[in-house]
Amino acid sequence: MTTTLILVSDLAARLAAGQVDHGRLRVFDLRHDLLDHAAGRRAYGEGHIPGARFLDHETELSAARTGTNGRHPLPAPEHLAGLMAAHGVTPDTLVVAYDASGGQYAAHLWWMLRWIGHENVAVLDGGWPAWTAAGQAVRAGQAQSLAPLPKARPRASLAGSVDAAAVLANIERQDFVVLDARAANRYRGEVEPMDPVAGHIPGALNRPNTQNLEADGRFKSPAQLRAEFEAVLGGRAPQEVVHQCGSGITASHNLLAMEIAGLAGSRLYPGSWSEWCADPARPVAKG
Repeated sequence: MTTTLILVSDLAARLAAGQVDHGRLRVFDLRHDLLDHAAGRRAYGEGHIPGARFLDHETELSAARTGTNGRHPLPAPEHLAGLMAAHGVTPDTLVVAYDASGGQYAAHLWWMLRWIGHENVAVLDGGWPAWTAAGQAVRAGQAQSLAPLPKARPRASLAGSVDAAAVLANIERQDFVVLDARAANRYRGEVEPMDPVAGHIPGALNRPNTQNLEADGRFKSPAQLRAEFEAVLGGRAPQEVVHQCGSGITASHNLLAMEIAGLAGSRLYPGSWSEWCADPARPVAKG
């Protein structure tokens, strides 16, 4: 069972052993650009890990946007389960996700699969840059279209989430702390490149997800991550932490980093800032 990270060498060995052909392994390419939604598919066509399948964050891993439910609203669990089944994922399949952005998009799929009850999932440490730097094999060409998605029922969720109403009520109750994964200047409300309102949820703390990585794009050691998160959280238990970002993506990166650090049990606010600020009645803090 693999539940957090997988090394390039381990994935390469599994591919060489033919695990994809036997349905024991599925590799997904999650490369994406929030400002150029076609960039990931182009990159996949130019070169990808052999046997990898491309998933699009905008069209396959998000539900319809209403203007009030955030930039990447979660799909129905049944839709995601059907998508995975169409790609040959069974309860016993190891799913490996990778991207070229430090693991943030891969971490989002990691969380989503746990959300529908699939535990055997890992993020490729270092992602596409680590794979190519190691001189591993690369294949070019576009992915084939899938047939209509089969009906599939998700299993019991392994990942917790909260909604905007719970976050709003918590401002007064303080049952949990919100940890904002966006860059510090976005958290402070000095800039906002993605959403119409700048600032943060009142009472939220800030831990930019980029702090989870070494200079080479790999995750820091479990001990270092644990020390850094504990310093930010000030003694709060993981179960008292809810992660938030712009639309649930980089927040998943912080959640994964806490799991790597042995701090399991935190939750995600999937709608995040893009959903929160869509309602002018919700309070906004700056600074």
